[in-house]
Amino acid sequence: MLGQVGEDGTRVLTPEAVGFVTELHREFNPTRLKLLAGRLQRQARIAAGELPDFLTETRAIREDPDWRVAPAPGDLLDRRVEITGPVDRKMVINALNSGARMFMADFEDSNSPTWRNCVDGQANLVDAVDRTISLDTGGKRYTLQDEIATLLVRPRGWHLDEKHLLVDGEPISASLFDFGLYLFHCGRRLLDAGSGPYFYLPKLESHLEARLWNDVFVHAQERLTIPRGTIRATVLIETILAAFEMDEILYELREHSAGLNAGRWDYMFSIIKKFRDRPEFVLPDRPLVTMSVPFMCAYTDLLVKTCHRRGAHAIGGMAAFIPSRRDPEVNEVALTKVREDKVREAGDGFDGTWVAHPDLVPVAMAVFDDLLGERPNQVDRQRDDVTVAAGDLLNVAATPGAISEDGVRLNVSVGIQYIRSWLDGIGAAAINNLMEDAATAEISRSQIWQWLRHGRVTRDRVLELEREELDKLGPGYETAASVFAEVAHAEDFPEFLTLSAYDRLTADESA
Repeated sequence: MLGQVGEDGTRVLTPEAVGFVTELHREFNPTRLKLLAGRLQRQARIAAGELPDFLTETRAIREDPDWRVAPAPGDLLDRRVEITGPVDRKMVINALNSGARMFMADFEDSNSPTWRNCVDGQANLVDAVDRTISLDTGGKRYTLQDEIATLLVRPRGWHLDEKHLLVDGEPISASLFDFGLYLFHCGRRLLDAGSGPYFYLPKLESHLEARLWNDVFVHAQERLTIPRGTIRATVLIETILAAFEMDEILYELREHSAGLNAGRWDYMFSIIKKFRDRPEFVLPDRPLVTMSVPFMCAYTDLLVKTCHRRGAHAIGGMAAFIPSRRDPEVNEVALTKVREDKVREAGDGFDGTWVAHPDLVPVAMAVFDDLLGERPNQVDRQRDDVTVAAGDLLNVAATPGAISEDGVRLNVSVGIQYIRSWLDGIGAAAINNLMEDAATAEISRSQIWQWLRHGRVTRDRVLELEREELDKLGPGYETAASVFAEVAHAEDFPEFLTLSAYDRLTADESA
């Protein structure tokens, strides 16, 4: 173990817990590496002209009308509002107290994966499950209320490693590390409390990656003598390739499935990344790519239809607005947009939605309360009116809007500011009254890369804007600007910003 741990780390990283995650890594990492190699092979075929389509070899699964996912446990029946955020102690307490039905504690996009954040985050969740969590800061004491949200946990994606724990000389899979520690410490505790270990699974690109998670679940439950099917997982459909395999993903996880989520920001990033060499997939300014554009409508409609056909929950996307305590006019405009977005989702058939800030919980809750009333969800609403072809999911060219200098500047500014925050150990950063995380930073840098590649803006102009924004931000942003330039101007597209930035993060920790 390469990272230093304090008191919280000592009680999380017990020999038994480390032995369990080590066992998971040895058992499943070979398959993980094979699947990651398959991602690169698929990308090479797309670069050569292949476009994704619904799989012929799994047609029987899609066309079989009879199979369903396992019925949801009682505390996952009503998910009308979910709040998400990192696993720091204050966030965990405030989110559980927020009035939302669910809290997704996030080790992924809203968490900067410093060793301390990841280990202390596990300790925070143990204390939350035990209901002993508290915090004294700023002259105020934070504790849990009697009624709190149901806890879900998002481990890091299959593509990420945890460099502070080596297994047989190699970094452990971050996915298995996050998942394994939480299940080891909290699985039985949650069952005893009348709940269960519930997860969100990020960045999947195929049903085979879902199958691997299911194999992990089965093995882990047997190893810890937890009843099979206790684990439940909601998969974020946040890659364009996964959008073509929603039925198959639910099928692979069916005894452990809790539904699908429309991970809108990473989905946009995935569109750019997968089709980066094709001019017909160039997107306009980020704020113009709303959920009402054709390819996003097709994606969300298909998600709701697929989930409800299989008896699964469909959870809507993030409302990232951060209310201002000082500018009521900004709030009025933004909250109107948030409300309209949630009305659209509820009307489309979603069973719940995401928010990033406690002040948005009442706004979203009111929309779903008006629609659902006393019903826990609208899973019984079948979207038989929806027909989505492969071309509809790929119809990016129909997105209206242009690429402006303001759009370029926004991406540069947000990208640099977020990377600075991430390198400082803060994975959820309030920038321009929006909660930015790794997903939105990926859009910022990948759009710059895409626009440069297709001649929509010149490299000289981007460099000039980077210098201007760096001057505005002042001292302390130089490293972040360097990382941003590294991934935005690279000849070959870096698969993930966080892979390059993680090297800087871990180097700083060991310095």
